[in-house]
Amino acid sequence: MLIKEVIAYMEELAPLPLQESYDNAGLQIGDALQTFSGGLVCLDVSMEVLQEAVASGANLVISHHPVLFHPLRQVSTETLAGEVVMYAVRHNLVVYSAHTNLDNARDGMNACLGRLLHLENLRVLLPNPRWEHAGSGAIGELPDPMTEGEFLAMVKRELGAESLRHSRLDGRSVRRVALCGGAGAFLLPEALRQEADAFVVGEVHYHDFVDFQGRVLMVETGHYESECVIKSDLVAKLNRKFSNFAASKKEKTPYQHL
Repeated sequence: MLIKEVIAYMEELAPLPLQESYDNAGLQIGDALQTFSGGLVCLDVSMEVLQEAVASGANLVISHHPVLFHPLRQVSTETLAGEVVMYAVRHNLVVYSAHTNLDNARDGMNACLGRLLHLENLRVLLPNPRWEHAGSGAIGELPDPMTEGEFLAMVKRELGAESLRHSRLDGRSVRRVALCGGAGAFLLPEALRQEADAFVVGEVHYHDFVDFQGRVLMVETGHYESECVIKSDLVAKLNRKFSNFAASKKEKTPYQHL
């Protein structure tokens, strides 16, 4: 089996036309016509992840964040992207990224996050008018209402987050929850329009906390924590069709907490 067959399946799960205009999802590095020997799924492509792939005998790395998000002006060890490209080519690795297309896919990043937080009746928060059941973010309901404290404790536990940042607690009952993995604060107005009690997101800007204070329980989990959940979900889907996929064990959040 060729790597291009795995890529074709990835593009069934997360069609490339779903990516945002600024994005660069898809094949990043390497020859997709070579025989597939094994795959490693990660959030970010780093030297540690590539070395892990080589050590495990994998020749395909599937990441969420594109290593070539910005154009390369030089390929050298002066930058991480250049170093990664050189190492991947030298070791005949293929690197493929599914980024905002996976975020916007029907059963992609946000559906995965919603299931992890036990939400029912999950649907797209901001639908894409050109694609049925696809779009930005997700919204659903908890099986039973929670207090704000109970909800925050559940989010922290299920995501394995070391800490959370959140808006003030107003004693509200939390039942309807909107969410978006990563940098999804742009969806706050839509979450309010759909009367969400809480909005869970990877990153929230300071002024969003100021402007939306008291209108919804905002929960900032950290970018990594909100998106790393996709690794095991994607590995399970790929292994049902191909086998020989694993999630990277080497990567962890780049943030450190006191």
